[in-house]
Formats: sequence, structure tokens, C-alpha cells
Amino acid sequence: MNTFGIEASAKLFSIIRDENDIKTVLKGNENEPIFILGGGSNILFTEDFDGLVIKNEIQGFEIIKENKNFAIIESGAGEVWHEFVLKCIDKNLGGIENLSLIPGNVGASPMQNIGAYGVEIKDVFEYLDAYHIKDKKMRRFNAQDCKFGYRESVFKNELKGQYIICKVAFRLTKTHTLKTSYGAIENELHDMKKSNPSIKDVSNAVINIRQAKLPDPKKIGNAGSFFKNPIVSTELLNKIQSKYADIPNYPASHNQVKLAAGWLIEKAGWKGRTYENRYGVHKLQALVLVNYNQSKGDEILELSTLIIDDVKSKFNITLEREVNIL
Repeated sequence: MNTFGIEASAKLFSIIRDENDIKTVLKGNENEPIFILGGGSNILFTEDFDGLVIKNEIQGFEIIKENKNFAIIESGAGEVWHEFVLKCIDKNLGGIENLSLIPGNVGASPMQNIGAYGVEIKDVFEYLDAYHIKDKKMRRFNAQDCKFGYRESVFKNELKGQYIICKVAFRLTKTHTLKTSYGAIENELHDMKKSNPSIKDVSNAVINIRQAKLPDPKKIGNAGSFFKNPIVSTELLNKIQSKYADIPNYPASHNQVKLAAGWLIEKAGWKGRTYENRYGVHKLQALVLVNYNQSKGDEILELSTLIIDDVKSKFNITLEREVNIL
């Protein structure tokens, strides 16, 4: 139940499909350590979990409100994210086509503020409903409540482990403004001979790009991007550019830029490096750490530490892990 394919066990395990299931599962287990498991795509288990793992399988897809320009779609947190994206595209609802093929479930999307190719969840987020484990009450969060940042939200910080996300609502478009300038989307659309692309075409382009450079977790254990793209000062960028003029960079604020973690790791010489043919750094995408054959979570964690230390020594940039370490 984790895309890294790491062997781990839980003291207690249960599946929830609605609010009543939550109440039933928590009864008598409130004092256990609790971990909410979605699609298992952003997690690295380094040991067994001595507590209660709750797998969120809450389903649902409903148009709550709509007009000629927008529709608000409410989804169960246990829905598979990519399937949700495709369902919205089939209904000609846009805004999340750039987020196609991101692994995981809908409930994890606001926790991580997932993003790709110039789009983040905060751009389309309307609200979410979450159950407070201790207070046994449902609460609605708007975007401000969620305190979204780059791959961040309140659920990864001060409210970590306190809530179970049950439903998420998104405001999606009926008349679309496509974002195709980020990454290789325009080139892919050109290769696809799509001069006037639809949201479905953009989705297909993103799927093609991701499939070409990212390993399929069903074939090779991985959690997608292991590190966040760092945001640094323009001053530091200028220093790096004096040696590496071609370093990819994207504006983040008036005096900050976002750099590509994968580029830094590759330049540091880690791309494709393997250990005992069991684990290592993917040969096509240095941002992805992989479990080839029965590696242990603590081995992959140690590898990530070596990479962080090396990138720090070479570029004076401290990479942050994106995955949740348990």
C-alpha cells in the first residue's frame, strides 16, 4: 500500500469509507498514534508503525454549483487523483489538466498543495471538509484556513495528524485559459500537431511527458519527486550562473527564483547511481529515488541525506525532502 514498495507493518489497520466509519474506527483507539494513508504515493516507511493506520477510501463526485463560467466539484478524499482529473476533463471542466498523472488520492492534493507545469491546487481550491480526531467534529476549511505554500499547507505543519480530510471541492472552468508555457508542454503539443489545443490535449501532453521521464511505481518502487524545488535568492543564482550559465530558473518573487532540484542533483553527479542493484537515483530523472529490489526505507533515507549534503557542499543550497518520512 505504498508506491515505494517498502515492506512495513502496522499494529492496527482499518479502512474508512464515510464519516460513520471514522467514528467507529476511532472509538477506543483515540490514544493510539494515528497515520492516515491515501494512495501511499508520498510516503517512505523506514520502520513498522506502532499505532493505527487508517486507509482513506471515501468516494464521491458531485457538481455542487455551476454557472456558465465555472463549476464547483466536490470529491471524496479517497478518489484516485488522476481518475478525478480525467473525469473532470470529460465534463469539459478545466484548471487541473496540468496536474494529470500525479499519483495519490484527492485528499492528499490540498495537504501537499500539489503542483506541476505552472499550476497548483491553491489555484482551483474552493474548500475541504475534515474530521478532527480529538474533538470528533467536522470542520470546513477555505483556502485561507489551509495556509497554502509551495508544497505546503497547514496540514503538514501546525495541524499535522489532527484531521482526516473527507471531501475536497474545486472551482473549475467552463471557458478555459490554458497554461502551456511551463516545461515542455508547448513542444509536446507541437509534436502532437495540436495547434489549437483543448484541455484534453494539454492533459495528454502532460501524461506523455511524465511517462517519458518518470518511472511507473507499478514497475519500479518510487514516490515521484523526492525533493522540493528550492527557492533561492537572485544573488545566489547569479553566483551559480557564473559557473553554470544554463541553470534552469523561474521567478518566485521580486528577489527570489525557483531552481530545479533534479538539475542540481544531476550536476552533482547522482543521476543513475545505484547501490547493490537494489536502490538508487533514477537514470532518467535525478529527482526520483527508486527501490529496484527489496531495499529498506532507511537505506533510501540515508541516500537522500547523502544527496542533500553533496548538493549543499557544491551549490550552497539545502534541498528539502518532499516525501513524508515515517
